[in-house]
Amino acid sequence: MSEAVAQPIVPNYGGGCVTNLVPTLLGPSGTDALPAWFPAELAGARQVVLLVLDGLGWNHLQRERAHAPTLSAMAGGAITTVAPSTTATALTSIATGLTPGEHGIVGYRMMVRGEVLNVLRWSTPTGDARKRIGARECQPVPAFLGASVPMITKAEFATSGFSAAHLSGGRHVGYRAASTLVVEVGRLLAAGERFVYAYYDGIDKVAHEYGFGPYLDAELAAVDALVAAIIARLPSDAVLLVTADHGQVQVGAAVRSLPPALLAMVHAQSGEGRFRWLHARPGAAGDVLAAASAAHRDEAWVCPVAQVVDEGWLGARVSDAARARLGDVALVPFAPVSFHDPADSGPFELVCRHGSLTADEMLVPLLARRA
Repeated sequence: MSEAVAQPIVPNYGGGCVTNLVPTLLGPSGTDALPAWFPAELAGARQVVLLVLDGLGWNHLQRERAHAPTLSAMAGGAITTVAPSTTATALTSIATGLTPGEHGIVGYRMMVRGEVLNVLRWSTPTGDARKRIGARECQPVPAFLGASVPMITKAEFATSGFSAAHLSGGRHVGYRAASTLVVEVGRLLAAGERFVYAYYDGIDKVAHEYGFGPYLDAELAAVDALVAAIIARLPSDAVLLVTADHGQVQVGAAVRSLPPALLAMVHAQSGEGRFRWLHARPGAAGDVLAAASAAHRDEAWVCPVAQVVDEGWLGARVSDAARARLGDVALVPFAPVSFHDPADSGPFELVCRHGSLTADEMLVPLLARRA
């Protein structure tokens, strides 16, 4: 391993981490007693809007500050997301305040009852799984500490299996365009809501399809304008708090196929390209670890499941249900590569990806602006 390769960035579950936002904001002390890693502008706020910008990594924002003057002028800094650094896992942690090991949504694709469930689509290779795999079975903890919080997300997300799994108990407020998201925020604040959750996925979508460059620059500028429009609607003593679920790494065509000899010992793959779980055939876990390490240790952390659990990547506690969804060996790239699984497909090849424990993926912003 090169000396330039640092150790994986393990989530700071005890401090500045997305898992601790909701428990702090909705806890008994609210904004009157905040940890030091929260922006000071939040102290004593009467109303809070938590805006999650899917895919906005801290390092990317720092590199492209010229395209985001509003975000760049906000107070705050970087915190960590969770492991794996992926939407399904991180959004569940944000909403519930739990680590992945506690809530059990341990990846974009995870093993459930012998099938690999695509959590965002809530489907398996046999089709729609909403009637076969209950969302509350997979993740029974209510969102937002059980409070009936207004949640502004895309209208089409309201009936998804993933929404049922990570946003149960809240009040869905659907939007169909970014402009209406802004109006909904203003309306809810004017109605006296003390806490509003909002989610926007444009940066992630553009990064996946186009990578870094002019398209993503344009989307970042559009998001910055969205943030400015929300700030303009904040009542007195209200604060906008901006964070993200993960950052991005540009992979492009650097997609690795696993060696046939290794695949012969694997009965399934789960996770995603930058946090790939290998599920070994009975008795083959040690051989899978050895073969994967020999083939890919120069570009990835190759870890047995016990190491992932023992080092706290998923949190201090990993429930039996969560543990059963993990594979035997994790391939977690530190190089800008992705591991191919022919069962994991979409409408286009992803240019930017995420999931690993590198700084570009793990560090996300926590920024605040007061009215």
